[in-house]
Amino acid sequence: MIKKIFFPLLAAISLASCTKYLDKQPDNLLTEEMIWQTRTNAEGYLYNVYSHIYFSDGGDFATMGASDESSVSIGTVDVRQMVAGNWSPGAAYFNYWPGLYTGIRKSIVFEQNIDKVPSSQLSDELKAQYKAEARYLRGYFYYLILRQFGPFVIVTDVIDQNEDYNQFPRNSFDECVAHINGLMDAAATVLPARWESPSNNGRPTKGTCLTIKSKMALLAASELWNGNPAFANFKNKDGKQLAPVTADPQRWRLAAEAAKAVIDLNAYKLFTNLDNGGTSFNPYESVRDVHVTAWNDEIIFGVINWNRWGFTKCASPAPGGYSMYCPTQNLVDAFAMKNGRLITDAASGYVETGFAGTAQAESWGNRVGDWNMYANREPRFYAFINYNGRPVVPARTTDDRNLFSSSTSNKDGQGRSEFYYTGQSGQRWSGSNNITGYLPLKRISATSNIYWDQVTHLAPYILFRYAEVLLDYAEALNEYQPANADIVKYLNLVRERAGLPGIETVYPAAVGNKEEMRKHILRERMVELCFEGDRYWTLNRRLLAGKAEHTAVYSMDVNANDEGAGFSFAGFYNRKLYQQRYWRDKMYLFPISQYEMERDRALVQNPGW
Repeated sequence: MIKKIFFPLLAAISLASCTKYLDKQPDNLLTEEMIWQTRTNAEGYLYNVYSHIYFSDGGDFATMGASDESSVSIGTVDVRQMVAGNWSPGAAYFNYWPGLYTGIRKSIVFEQNIDKVPSSQLSDELKAQYKAEARYLRGYFYYLILRQFGPFVIVTDVIDQNEDYNQFPRNSFDECVAHINGLMDAAATVLPARWESPSNNGRPTKGTCLTIKSKMALLAASELWNGNPAFANFKNKDGKQLAPVTADPQRWRLAAEAAKAVIDLNAYKLFTNLDNGGTSFNPYESVRDVHVTAWNDEIIFGVINWNRWGFTKCASPAPGGYSMYCPTQNLVDAFAMKNGRLITDAASGYVETGFAGTAQAESWGNRVGDWNMYANREPRFYAFINYNGRPVVPARTTDDRNLFSSSTSNKDGQGRSEFYYTGQSGQRWSGSNNITGYLPLKRISATSNIYWDQVTHLAPYILFRYAEVLLDYAEALNEYQPANADIVKYLNLVRERAGLPGIETVYPAAVGNKEEMRKHILRERMVELCFEGDRYWTLNRRLLAGKAEHTAVYSMDVNANDEGAGFSFAGFYNRKLYQQRYWRDKMYLFPISQYEMERDRALVQNPGW
């Protein structure tokens, strides 16, 4: 194991980089010794370590654009280049490697120096807590590297910048997993099961540490890293094997046990509207509000201060929004009907064409005149997807809603989204326009007013939540012990919160059938966790991203000219192959940038790159 931090992997190595969080004189001229003389400066340094938490603004490749659940309307952005195959180690798209190592270095510096703060400034109890937080963050940063790039260089200390940088090879996958688990174990012995004070929301807990261990176990059990033959020759220059060469089904057992350890903490529960003042259970409000209310008991780890305005702006229709983040027809088709059946099921009642003659009984469902494709769908569909003709969410007044209507006949105070060709978010605009016929609604608050750039809700950006752990457990257990009753039990917890009947009720043949149940669990992940990055990482770790059904991306016919027919124009609702995405199996891992490869000659590039 490497014992010292690898400076060339970092974005900054000077004292100034260590104190970058201090951006006003004279604080930005503090010496290193001065940092550890006061509680304020030491805590500021720790908060700067937190700043290296990435994938936390809704705009990263995994959340929007890289999987079959969504695309991005601007063709020149990096994620569009990736899915078109315009990708190489020199391009360095989403190159989080150096920034994460910077965070790792800072966490080590913090842990080594926090005890210098006088006891009169900072108690021993707080010092121990802060060191545990730093260890968690270091392990979390390593987890992000491993998930994106594969095996990394393990570092445990700071080195001099004059040291020979060409002597630090990558550690093996299993060594990396063990190192992360060790950091999580060390942190978990100090951190509480939950924070009692809201002022600590956003800090890791024992459950957060166990969740990282669970995610690591699930990654290790999945096909990408569990005896993947494509990695048979993935070795360091000295011949050291970097990936496991033999598939081990016991890894699924370990993954199930790791997820169950989080469940058995009894520190989390699925959020419902009853936790938010509701008097009777409402599945639509429950799945919607978990993402737009203050911290709740489903959240395992999240970011308090994130760019809510930027996400809302990119996810909302014109004229107030950019219509930039666009769900695909692939995702829309994954949502079940209200009765819990898939749209491919003849018993589901799904109708592909025509306009709905009746409204759904629930206020949040479809209305008369909506396209039948959107009628009688499950509550999550209406909570997560903005479709043509659906009222705009982030617009509070009648006048503001009318701004989203392009014609006098549409100015009825509903502000229905216009994704057809001549609509306000249609293809007639040369700037931002909708490219699939859909926009996301997850994380979009009805208290916002995007036309006036008012996004005032204070909900955190959720990085891990309890529903994901339940699905992790069901998935791992199904691969290891498909007859185990816990699979149905915990899968149904997620379905029932979403207002759907139990899986054994609608698809009894799937119970105990590993292959059939796997399809249902992965579909459940696609729907429940859409726009949370899970789809991209799940398809990758299960070696599914390159399958034809996931590289062919479909949309509505947004280029059909409605000839003024507006919401009564049926031509818009024709499925179109929007994009046939480029795929090569090397894309299961990101390449290490050419810049980093040249700075450390001991590194080997990821297979295929």
